[in-house]
Amino acid sequence: MSGKILIVDDVATNRIVYKVKLGAACYAPLLAADGAGCLTLAKQEKPDLILLDLALPDMSGTEVLRRLRADPATAAIPVVVFSSEGGRQARMEALAAGADDYLTKSVDDQTLMARLRSLLRDREESQGLHGGGGSIRSLGFAEPALGFHLPGTIALVTQRPETALRWRRELGGQVPDSLQMISREAALAEPALSPMPDVFVIECDAQNPMAGLRLMSELRCRTQTRHAAICIVQSAPGPGDAAMAFDLGANDVVTAEVDPREFGLRLSRLLNRKREADRIRASVRDGLRLALVDPLTGLYNRRYALNRLAEIAGQAWDSKTPYAVMVLDIDRFKDVNDGYGHASGDAVLTEVARRMAANVRAGDMVARIGGEEFLIALPETDLSMARPIAERICRAIEGMPFALPGFAPLTVTASIGLAICNSGTAWQQEDVADVIDRADRALLVAKSGGRNKVTISNAA
Repeated sequence: MSGKILIVDDVATNRIVYKVKLGAACYAPLLAADGAGCLTLAKQEKPDLILLDLALPDMSGTEVLRRLRADPATAAIPVVVFSSEGGRQARMEALAAGADDYLTKSVDDQTLMARLRSLLRDREESQGLHGGGGSIRSLGFAEPALGFHLPGTIALVTQRPETALRWRRELGGQVPDSLQMISREAALAEPALSPMPDVFVIECDAQNPMAGLRLMSELRCRTQTRHAAICIVQSAPGPGDAAMAFDLGANDVVTAEVDPREFGLRLSRLLNRKREADRIRASVRDGLRLALVDPLTGLYNRRYALNRLAEIAGQAWDSKTPYAVMVLDIDRFKDVNDGYGHASGDAVLTEVARRMAANVRAGDMVARIGGEEFLIALPETDLSMARPIAERICRAIEGMPFALPGFAPLTVTASIGLAICNSGTAWQQEDVADVIDRADRALLVAKSGGRNKVTISNAA
């Protein structure tokens, strides 16, 4: 894993030492000697992570943190405070200002590198959700973050119930979220977890330190819990234990002696990052859906319809079953737009779509492929099954007048061209474009023959 890491330290020898260490690990180090240099490089170079000393000549590291978090261009960059000062107050201030972690310079290289890998892994996943260069936002798929959040759910998973009780008592005044005590077995019983925890706090006790790590690995492998944040609490960590936990997927690692206020700050930070990742994932899902759906009618659009029709055709060929394709066009729709306005035209399109969808089967596909033109695909359907469906759709559209904004209700009709593929014993792999063309030509016959009718393709 490579990436740009900005080292901010006023001591030149410290910058050189960590430049060498990070360079040997295939990172690209950037160097700054003061807070102003850090802020400038952070905006210009957009590093993947910042290692920040607190003792800077021009401003405190805490002030640098606040400015980084206040600037939208740098707010999401992970920041690890890396200081020779290990006091509780300094840790509290740094974490409250937005630090992702606080490490002393006495930390061993193995733990330091594992922590950097962990944060960079989370950063890479977040950028992947964003589409690399903010493409989701530029396409209009990303919604702004809400200014408020419902309380999250934090699961406390311990070997002994008294440990979970103590954690819940200590954290109760530090976080506004729901604190649930659950067993290791219950943590893996996904249907029993309601609501699904946003954060798992897992104890790795001295008697069985690997049990907590195995549980974390299980949670990471399961669909319902793979995106949850995980904090490992180590009772008696040995050399390399924290590094192993980070490399196995922990989002944070603390010792059992952690101060409750620090514990609460760390869990709140994990919960906020998890919320942001969930929001981005939801935006991606909505964006993908919008790319396939016609925004006016809620039906599938032409792009999806053609791909889905190709799938239906392939399945029909493999199973030697017929399928039907209908092309529907609203009769005299231009007169509706010209005489009643485009708002009325949109109302007609929306209601036609609703009536069509209500009169097909669950596995059928309905799409809007043009202005007032629709496509319906019916898998495993022959003529004897398709004709009644087409006639039912025509009756449903004509049967009840359409409500128009500001006008009296209007009777609307539609014409349908119907094509059957792989009918009888004439099995042939027909291109979907040819099937649509046959249905389209049948539609023209229906239009010229008086409209409001179903015409079947001659080749059916």
